[in-house]
Amino acid sequence: MNSALAEISEDHYSSLHQLNTVPKQKVLSVSHLRKSYNAHQTVLHDISFDLHRGEMVGVIGRSGAGKSTLLHVLNGTHSATSGEINSFPEVGTPRDVSRLKGRALNQWRSECGMIFQDFCLVPRLDVLTNVLLGRLSQTSTLKSLFKVFTDEDRARAIALLEWLNMLPHALQRAETLSGGQMQRVAICRALIQNPSILLADEPVASLDPKNTQRIMGVLREVSEQGISVMVNLHSVELVKEYCTRVIGVSQGRIVFDDHPSRLTQDVLQILYGDEISQLH
Repeated sequence: MNSALAEISEDHYSSLHQLNTVPKQKVLSVSHLRKSYNAHQTVLHDISFDLHRGEMVGVIGRSGAGKSTLLHVLNGTHSATSGEINSFPEVGTPRDVSRLKGRALNQWRSECGMIFQDFCLVPRLDVLTNVLLGRLSQTSTLKSLFKVFTDEDRARAIALLEWLNMLPHALQRAETLSGGQMQRVAICRALIQNPSILLADEPVASLDPKNTQRIMGVLREVSEQGISVMVNLHSVELVKEYCTRVIGVSQGRIVFDDHPSRLTQDVLQILYGDEISQLH
């Protein structure tokens, strides 16, 4: 395990050895989740599943199946039409985060971090500041605009950048980075929030094979630190190589939820139909 990540995670996450010797700890329970944009467009139908600490879950299915919408609803950037999303914190009682608003919703988005295919960095700001923007929920917008962050936040941002070999670029503007570098910065920005869950919406779709392997390896190491990772992927091979569990979505419904080794051709046919020949 990388020493920098171990140092910054010491107060928050247990070791991989501990994860393998204790029962699965539920961190999220989704029950009968439904998302409609209007009377004629229902994207998610009766979605139910549990998410456990330290899992790395690949979410697969053809384009338009509802994968991205699912992650956005879990994170709270899209509201649920009905159903429950119950969070199980290490301290405190479970709560239905789908009902949160205002500051409480912003806090949940810190606990349930998200990274995106298009990185969502601020192009003209330097790398270090982009990472520190992950602390927005813990500081005022005015302070963030003037780059007023605590020494503790700066130290953590630097440690994260060092872990992902991005520290030499800390003062470089984000718009000058390669795609793989931008995604590593986006991961640092999400992790500085100290999330218990990390959602990744097609994080390697625009990356070359070398950077794809690098980012997937980073996400797996994050899950090994006790953070639950859910990642939308188009590559079944990546799911089989990196994920501990796979959820298959078709037309807004979960049709498969099991270990990647149990992904048969029949299951893939249900998920992808005539697109199955395009899988890799």
